[in-house]
Amino acid sequence: MAFKIPILLLTFTRLDTTIRVFERIKEQKPKYLFIASDGPRANNDQDVSKINAVKEYILNGIDWDCEVKTLFREHNMGCGLAVSSGISWFFEQVEYGIILEDDCLPHPDFFSFCEENLEYYKNDDHVWAISGTNLQGGHKRGHSSYYFSNYGGIWGWATWSKAWKSYDYHMKDLDKMLKKNFLSKIFNDKNQQAFWAKTLTKAKNIDTWDYQWHYNTWLYNGISIVPNVNLIDNIGFGNAGTHTMNKPLWYDRLTLGTNALGYIKHPANIMVDEQADNFLFENCYKPASVISRVKSKISKLLKN
Repeated sequence: MAFKIPILLLTFTRLDTTIRVFERIKEQKPKYLFIASDGPRANNDQDVSKINAVKEYILNGIDWDCEVKTLFREHNMGCGLAVSSGISWFFEQVEYGIILEDDCLPHPDFFSFCEENLEYYKNDDHVWAISGTNLQGGHKRGHSSYYFSNYGGIWGWATWSKAWKSYDYHMKDLDKMLKKNFLSKIFNDKNQQAFWAKTLTKAKNIDTWDYQWHYNTWLYNGISIVPNVNLIDNIGFGNAGTHTMNKPLWYDRLTLGTNALGYIKHPANIMVDEQADNFLFENCYKPASVISRVKSKISKLLKN
């Protein structure tokens, strides 16, 4: 049976990771598949050949009944604009859908998890995204299959066009909203408020798109669904990664690989799990102390 939720696959030059992600998508036989790729960087013949190899592999590999739409750009836009405009292109054509980058390898249960919750929460204006990534290090939050968070991971996720339509790549009102201290309505912890005020300000000068999405959800009081097991393996760490060259020391400790989710049990109430969010901030986002940085360098030296 065909998988009816539209899927957007975002690609670039990495054939090895794309093959693994595409083959996992192929198992689902989606009825609607969208493929978007950035163009080659200027004067980079290797980019041209690599992008063509990725394109050829995917298009030749679609051997099921599927409506395919593609957006292969001729010129390079950079990670931030290429990804965000690709998602905008996707949601100009669908009501909701799944977004997978070429280095986010989903567990098979990820698809059914997104499918059920996209339908379950489609009329809820508070729930804005469904994340496939769990970074809780094995700590189960609550007694259901998932919990609610102010931190929506974008390593394999899903959302609705109604949520994405307010996305602002340039965060034009950021300074004004920071002066209004809007983050205090999202986070009770002043350390998190200060961290994100600084991080969002810096993000305006970085070639990225995900901080803008976080800002967008917080601005409109949106929250995310996070599974109680990790459903996404980031396989993009290495020299070919745009923003993920070195695997963070916390990654393996917090993801614990991927696991089956099984039957989906919904929470009785929609309420952000602050304990989970505080854990994530302390273990993932919070700037490392001098001692932690020294330990990190020693660990890397011992591994080399």
